[in-house]
Amino acid sequence: MPIVEISTHFDASPDQVWEALQKPRLLQFVARPILHFTPIDPPQFPERWTPRDYTVRMWFLGVLPVGRQIIGLSHPQAEGDERFIRDNGRSAIIKRWDHLISIAPEDNGTRYTDRVEIEAGLLTPFIVAFAHVFYRHRQRRWRRLIAKDFNDPCF
Repeated sequence: MPIVEISTHFDASPDQVWEALQKPRLLQFVARPILHFTPIDPPQFPERWTPRDYTVRMWFLGVLPVGRQIIGLSHPQAEGDERFIRDNGRSAIIKRWDHLISIAPEDNGTRYTDRVEIEAGLLTPFIVAFAHVFYRHRQRRWRRLIAKDFNDPCF
């Protein structure tokens, strides 16, 4: 099963990064403008994520519907100073989108890693290519947010 793994250093403490990860509006910020998520079940995102399945409608570039996706959120056990959030996602097209975010102290900041295992049948190579672009984009958006000390009005 193909795996995409991309890491970067953030000039923010692991606690700041962890706190931001708890907020669904962070997902909307870092995914823009490539993807936008509209909640279906529940009909609104909570202020903070809780472990459960969230059904969303996804929009490419905010206008092209790309279907429904399950965001299967959980918090795996920390390993030492490293903490995790997992989205064991899936959809009609993507049978497995197992996304693990890890954050760990690094120098005076945080090592942030997106790791996703993908299974989408014949579409897998295309979805993997998309994931490479998408997670690099997300990490750039994270760095932009951190540069503004998490005070971006969009966040």
